[in-house]
Amino acid sequence: MAASRRFRWLPMFAAVQLAGVLAFGVAFARNAGEATRRLLQVEKGRIDYPPLEIPRQEPLRIAPLYDDPEMVSDEDLAAVLRQIQPRFPAHKTKPNYVEHALRAWGVDAEFRDQYALSGQQMADFLLNHGKYLASWGAEVEPLLKEEVTGVGVRWGKTEGASVHHDHMLACLTEAGVSLNQPVFTPNHHQRSINDVLQQALRDFRVDERETEWSLLGYGLWLPPIHKWKNNEGREITFDMLGERMLRGALPEGVCHGTHRIYSLMALIRLDDQFDQKLITSETRTRVMEHLRKIRDIIQKSQFADGHWPSNWPDGAAAIKKPADDELFRQVIATGHHVEWQAIAPQELLLPKEQLHRAAKWLIATTKSQTQSDILDKYTFFSHVGNALALWRKTRPAEFWKKWEANHPEEGLNTKSPETAPKSAKPAAH
Repeated sequence: MAASRRFRWLPMFAAVQLAGVLAFGVAFARNAGEATRRLLQVEKGRIDYPPLEIPRQEPLRIAPLYDDPEMVSDEDLAAVLRQIQPRFPAHKTKPNYVEHALRAWGVDAEFRDQYALSGQQMADFLLNHGKYLASWGAEVEPLLKEEVTGVGVRWGKTEGASVHHDHMLACLTEAGVSLNQPVFTPNHHQRSINDVLQQALRDFRVDERETEWSLLGYGLWLPPIHKWKNNEGREITFDMLGERMLRGALPEGVCHGTHRIYSLMALIRLDDQFDQKLITSETRTRVMEHLRKIRDIIQKSQFADGHWPSNWPDGAAAIKKPADDELFRQVIATGHHVEWQAIAPQELLLPKEQLHRAAKWLIATTKSQTQSDILDKYTFFSHVGNALALWRKTRPAEFWKKWEANHPEEGLNTKSPETAPKSAKPAAH
């Protein structure tokens, strides 16, 4: 009897095992079929993920919050903006320089100086292969790469490339380019900014080294959409991007870690604009705690003259043991901190006297540079101009248009720009 009871459960056990094997087989077949389907699509040059429907034709803007003429006078702002006008050599114009200039000045920028590129001229250089070709020639790989699913951008440290991933998209977006802005590819096709955005969304990977500009570019186009899928079918959310920005030690990231701070601050400001939140309350709490920590650190690491060093994350120790910085590294740290503070709410602001000292140092430093100096490190000084304009609750192009109208001598009798920056390879940014 005992033996018979012992073997009664065998048929049930076998049935359960068979059901499990069949379920596994069905799942395997389904997944294998999906993998095969996608492989065939890749071989045919197409992947049928539908494009994301973008909810606007014009990108969002993160409005400045403060107008402090005691911090930045009209005269000082004009002096700084005069220094950072986009006066680049026509031969081998660096995309990175144009991207920074466009971000600061906007697509609507115009100048009386015949050698300064207008906002639309800068956008055309980046988005019209013919304009790029006229500057770089056919020996250099095109900046734009036409894909079946969109338009990619060549980026990295190769000659004539955009230096950082999604940097061009973010700069064009902050500049106010329209979603239907034409893009002319090396294949003689007319596409649009939407095609650049769609390709960027498909190509994005959370574990990339640099995601600062991806967060910014997507954040100004997508809300209230807060999730999408890349071309591997992985769901991406703004929570994931925020968490990615919080990873790693503070000095890590581009420009001594300061770009991550600006992108996180932008994420909070964008989250404030919509009833349907972009990020969860848990992510928001973590980001705000991180930004408070940054504020407390830079309150202790600012030098008496107003600048921050490249080792600003060391707090008070940065004062006791200063980094052996070249001037441009101090410009990087100081300009970027003043910039993110300009879009920060009151609770995250430094004491007023510290911000004023920083602005005074930036103004004096920028005004003291020759045009050759500015051209050599243009990317860093462009942040100075943008930051100071934000503190006057304006944009560089808006302010400069009014300034030129009241100062008719501006932009006259200027010299042509130099043929190239004095250093062959300026610090990447």
